Amino acid sequence: MHNTKGMRFPIDMILVCIRWYAADPLSYRHLEKMMEERGVAVDHASINCWAIRFLPLLEKVFCKYKRPVCESWRMDETYIKVKCVWKYLYWAVDKDGNTVGFLLTATRDKTVAQRFFNKTMQAHGVPEKVTMHKSGANKAAIAKINADQEIAIVVRQVKSLNNLVEQYHRAIKRVTKPMLNFKSFRSAKNVLAGIELMHMIRKGQMIVTAENTMSFADQFYVLAGQIRLV
Repeated sequence: MHNTKGMRFPIDMILVCIRWYAADPLSYRHLEKMMEERGVAVDHASINCWAIRFLPLLEKVFCKYKRPVCESWRMDETYIKVKCVWKYLYWAVDKDGNTVGFLLTATRDKTVAQRFFNKTMQAHGVPEKVTMHKSGANKAAIAKINADQEIAIVVRQVKSLNNLVEQYHRAIKRVTKPMLNFKSFRSAKNVLAGIELMHMIRKGQMIVTAENTMSFADQFYVLAGQIRLV
């Protein structure tokens, strides 16, 4: 990251805080205490602002370095609490467990499902097959997309999805549980982008040099070096 004009704290410290927050089950107050033990007095509200500001920027740049995914997808939704109200996190992984895409929404219906599929297909192309739970809205969204396709996407609906889905659910809940409750839709959307980013880096979805031997943390800092603060 460059151009740190107006920042009270060193950029390397900011990066450490937001990486820890999005990668591990920690609250802002946990990080405030951890930094205090290291001789740095930083308020948890500042860490909150950094996460909301910078995590979506990092996730956006990551897309330029994201590896291609397979053409067989598993798609589902999970619940995320925002201001004590449940919202919906749409997501998809490929058959190898690599993240295809995600979308936080206030509602759950055919229109939203179609928006999610359009977003992921714009980034990764049209899949050959999508496995999903028995949701009429999601199936209807694919049917709408198939109407414009020469080769239709195969839809496989099952009562319960496989271990890849359960692993994804656990990974999300593990990190978001200490956060308790997002205060706004914007903060939830931006922080979840950061959480998803950390998962993708850990799963080896970032194209890196050095024969892919870089650690998770090193890959994160290389990515951060591509961001210009404004």
